[in-house]
Formats: sequence, structure tokens, C-alpha cells
Amino acid sequence: MGCTIALGLTAPAYAADPCADYTPQAKPQNASRDIVGQDIDQIMDQGSMLFAVYEDYPPYSYMEGGKPKGVDVEIARLIAEDLGVEARFSFVAAAENLEADLRFNLWKGALIGGRIANVMMRVPYNSAFRCRVEQVTFTGQYTEESIAIAYAKSEYPEEKPIPAYFRIDTVAVENDSISDFYLSGFAGGQLLANIRRYPTMDQAMQALARGEVMAAMGPLGQLEAGMTDDIGVHQPPLAGFAVSKWTLGVGVHFAYRGLSYAVDDAIYAALQDGRIEQIFNDYGLSFQPPVR
Repeated sequence: MGCTIALGLTAPAYAADPCADYTPQAKPQNASRDIVGQDIDQIMDQGSMLFAVYEDYPPYSYMEGGKPKGVDVEIARLIAEDLGVEARFSFVAAAENLEADLRFNLWKGALIGGRIANVMMRVPYNSAFRCRVEQVTFTGQYTEESIAIAYAKSEYPEEKPIPAYFRIDTVAVENDSISDFYLSGFAGGQLLANIRRYPTMDQAMQALARGEVMAAMGPLGQLEAGMTDDIGVHQPPLAGFAVSKWTLGVGVHFAYRGLSYAVDDAIYAALQDGRIEQIFNDYGLSFQPPVR
């Protein structure tokens, strides 16, 4: 999952025109064989809409007791409720990068199996990347995510850890995540011997809770989800970290502008009246308002 976000946000940004260096793709033919998914009228007629969410990704989207749970699941339900339909979920695995995730789940479909969703949750919003995936409308910004460091309070009773400490101290990360890439390249690779990699951020936080490492680095929400009374978290300045904060929204097939407007309106209303912030509070997470 960390890899998907990292590779999805590597495009350069241009202050004046983020699309200035990009040659537009040939527009898809407006024929039925080229268009997948459903428009808003079809969704209303059937009474439900399908949301793609990442599988096994607490606290954002996961199954508990056979039921979908998580912040993104609750926001999806909020969107569907605003449209007057039922929210249904397709739990998907992260592909090699964000562009592949969008291709498989929104505008083309997987080579074998899989379903086209009406909306994909937790899509990083980046103006330069948006130019390169013309088949998707990027909208509905509902939160920001940022990198933080969790730590064992017993190991750091006074000074909280910063990356330079990991020349000596052990730190857990999700394998191939942006935190992994950052720490691996920090100070010319001087931290490599003390980085402990885990398949998921949840497992990295479990290792911290067991005392196997002294700290963990990753997205703030995932750190907060794994905190105990013996763990603290903070966000120190991260020198040379190009993407330590990013905005998250949703993706919708480019052909369904009416649906994208309705989804964005639902999210905007829920931001204004505090319902989205309340969802984060209910899961014990800090809400970071998006820049819209």
C-alpha cells in the first residue's frame, strides 16, 4: 500500500501549469465498448453504488466480524446516503502503483476477474499526476495524510526521536513504503542496519508495542490506530522529505461527470457540518482537513 502512494506521487509539480510538460493522450472513442461503469441515473435506478477500498488496511478499510469497517468505509456510506442509495464495497489489493489501481478498478478492469467500481476511495490528489491519467476524474478531497514517528515512551522519556537517532536506535516501517525509502536513503544509508521492515504498518506497530523496536515511522493515521498507553507519536521536521504530506480524495470514471459532482457535493457538505471529522474521532484518529 505504501508503495502505491509513493509511486503515485512522484511526478514533478509546476506552479504555473502542472500539465505544461505533458502531451495529452488520444481521447477514447465515445462508443459503448470503450465505456465501463454506470452513470448516476443507473446508480439511482438500481439503488446501490460500488466503492473500491483497499483490503486489510486498518484503520481505513478492513473486515471485522464479516462487516466492512474503517474510516473510508464510513465516508463511502455517507456519500451513498446523501445520494439516497446503498453503499456496497469491493475490497481490492494495491497494485504496483496508483495508476494501475485506477486502471483496474475504475476505467478498464483487471485482466482476470475484478469489478469496476463507481468510486474509488483514498486516492491521492496531485495536480501533475492528474494530467497523466485522463480516464479518471480526481475529486472529493476529504482529508490529508502525513508522515509521523511513533515511539516507545520508555525509550524516549525526554527527547522524542528524529530520523538521525536511527543511526543507533531501531525503527519499524512498512516494506517499500515512502518511509522505508526515505530512511533507507537518509544520511547516505547510515540507518540501514537499524531499519526493520514489516509487510504492513499494522504489523510494524505491533512490533513496537511488543518492544521489538524502539520506534516506527509511517502515516499518522496508521500509527494512531496502533497506539497503546506506552506509545507516543509526534511529527518532527523531516529534512529532504519531498512528500511528507498529501491530500486524499476519490476517483470517478471520467465519463461520469454528473456522478463526480454529486460525490464531491456530498463530501463537501459532510466536511462543513463536521460529519467527516466525527468519523475520524470515532476511530480515535486525528482529523487533518484537506486543502480544497
